[in-house]
Amino acid sequence: MMKPLICLIMLFLLGNSGLIAQTIQILHKDKDTSLRGLSVVDNSIAWVSGSKGWAALSKDGGLTWQWKQIKGYENLDFRDIEGFSVSKAIIVSAGTPAVILLTDDSGQSWKEVYRNESKEIFLDGMDFWDADRGIIYGDPIKGQLVLLESRDGGMSWQNISAQNTIGLIDGEASFAASGTNIRTGKGGKVWIATGGVQSRLFRSYDYGLNWKANALPIIKGKNSTGPFSIAFYKNKHGVAAGGDFLSDTSRVNNLVLTKNGGKDWNKPVIPLFGYRSAIEYLSKNKLLASGPKGTDRSTDGGKTWMKLSDQGFHTVRKAKSGDLVLLTGGNGRIAIYQD
Repeated sequence: MMKPLICLIMLFLLGNSGLIAQTIQILHKDKDTSLRGLSVVDNSIAWVSGSKGWAALSKDGGLTWQWKQIKGYENLDFRDIEGFSVSKAIIVSAGTPAVILLTDDSGQSWKEVYRNESKEIFLDGMDFWDADRGIIYGDPIKGQLVLLESRDGGMSWQNISAQNTIGLIDGEASFAASGTNIRTGKGGKVWIATGGVQSRLFRSYDYGLNWKANALPIIKGKNSTGPFSIAFYKNKHGVAAGGDFLSDTSRVNNLVLTKNGGKDWNKPVIPLFGYRSAIEYLSKNKLLASGPKGTDRSTDGGKTWMKLSDQGFHTVRKAKSGDLVLLTGGNGRIAIYQD
């Protein structure tokens, strides 16, 4: 009787190997920087950026990194980065001054292409539709979201804030937690999530010329609550993840789902296992989310979640072209996720 039982157990384990095969492996750590900027170009090329003016490039899928503390910017926190190739990337700082830098020589030198010394400026995130056209957004000034647009690959930036006439209320802003509270989609689509005392999704279908906004039924009410990351799959299926970063183990109302591009939202059956600062589609049904207290995985489009690891990260991104998935966090940690 024992032999058939052992065979059944082995068959069960093999048949469900997908449940136990996922791993998160640390590739790099012990660097004096908190990495919130992450861009994975393909299965070889990836860029990261972080606090104290640090940026780095990998050409071998994250195994080794070329680090650069950018001279003159050692006090800035570069919380978002967009990588285009092995040579070109753009980084954005959070706080004052607001600075955008561009490199076209693999990070050996960086050119300042935008600076704003206003005490009110705070840029939160960036995304690009293609190699030429991109958008950056920031916390509201006088009730208006800050919006910057580039049409020349990030070489110059224009203020287009006036194109969004929907005002924000006092206590409504956004979070520069992972650079993913803004996402672009095909055909000029762009989504921006706000939180705090009010949680909303701003969306434009014409490259930021016209905007609409609707409520996000995610946790809200305090300056520590709301969506910290959004993601969309082929413009329709989407998720908004977050919670309360001051109560980072709470699972109360920290994720919502959409099937129509953000017009309507539903709640999951099993939510995330705490506050999460980044979420990413790996495929239509597979998603990964991470925050300070752990990393979660879904295999049914975000309806149910399972705790993958107690290791927590600030960001998670999948390759734009390829299947490489990396995560970054504090202390210069960079990890690879393998499914």
